[in-house]
Amino acid sequence: MRHSFQTGLSFGITSGVITTLGLMVGLHSGTHSKLVVIGGIFTIAIADAFSDALGIHISEEAENRHTTREIWESTIATFLSKFVFTLTFIVPVLLFTLATAIILSVIWGLSLLAIFSFHIAKEQHRNPLPVILEHLIIALIVVVATHFVGKLIGSIFS
Repeated sequence: MRHSFQTGLSFGITSGVITTLGLMVGLHSGTHSKLVVIGGIFTIAIADAFSDALGIHISEEAENRHTTREIWESTIATFLSKFVFTLTFIVPVLLFTLATAIILSVIWGLSLLAIFSFHIAKEQHRNPLPVILEHLIIALIVVVATHFVGKLIGSIFS
């Protein structure tokens, strides 16, 4: 896979999973509103996908090592992967109760991260377990932190 596509895909998947899980868990803990969580997912899918794509675009330009084509490939790959992977989290919210959807989304997101981390480790000829654990621990810290922040905000403003 071309470096530019790999850059965009890896950033988009990782950011899509962690940002969306954090948002979903925080909004659920604070509001318990399916509508709010769905709105949050769509907002992340659009605004954060564009933001991340621009961030990758500027980062790749700043390295001053890539062609214009490579920069745009990374930009588009970041946007599309972030947008698509973020929108996959809508499915459980539409099909299940919100509490069940949150649990399924956490499982789905952590599974995506684990699979992607395994792939990265294998490409680099590294032991997959430490790589997977490192990435899952970071994601779980985000999930736990946003859960408590959502509860705190919900208790203050309810």
